[in-house]
Amino acid sequence: MLVTCSIRYISPSSYHKHVKIIASVIARQNSKRLTYKNLLPYRGVPLVLRAVRKLLDSGIFNEVVLSTDSELIGYTCMQEKGLTIIHRPAGLCGDDVASVPVFRHILEVCPADLHLNYNCNFPECDESVFKRAIDLALEKEESLSIPYAVWAQTKKCLINYGDPFNITAETFKDEGIGSLDIHTMEDLINVHRSNVASNPW
Repeated sequence: MLVTCSIRYISPSSYHKHVKIIASVIARQNSKRLTYKNLLPYRGVPLVLRAVRKLLDSGIFNEVVLSTDSELIGYTCMQEKGLTIIHRPAGLCGDDVASVPVFRHILEVCPADLHLNYNCNFPECDESVFKRAIDLALEKEESLSIPYAVWAQTKKCLINYGDPFNITAETFKDEGIGSLDIHTMEDLINVHRSNVASNPW
């Protein structure tokens, strides 16, 4: 069983000085359509690890969190300096569980004023999208990018959320997000094809 890592990272230059902002990647062991999807490589790096690194490298978050029920996923990312890994309870791991309760659990373990989730299904996403989502969430309480790569909410929004399947976010389109959402092997192959100069096959 995974335990919460003791490593904590507080950025000396967080994006909003007076607001504690955490970013998360949520990665379950099981996937309905593509087994071990979160561990499949994109440009030689597992999707989940690539997402974690992208958040850490941005330098705009007070803390970066990986929420997972998988020991293997945890081990894949545990060497990343500055990452906090938390064990997702079994009750939050089913196919019928919405993301909002998972986000609430993250805030219970790692308190913050604002939470941003980055969907590792989108391996290409500019840092500017994170900042845009944060700014909009601070203004509107909740924001969601189109495509659905980045989702941000204030603590107040998450605490008072109604039906977690009825997303209330202010949406915004952003060309800084790659168009493919990886859910199947065909999706993954298409993403690779779009990022190579020639296809040896």
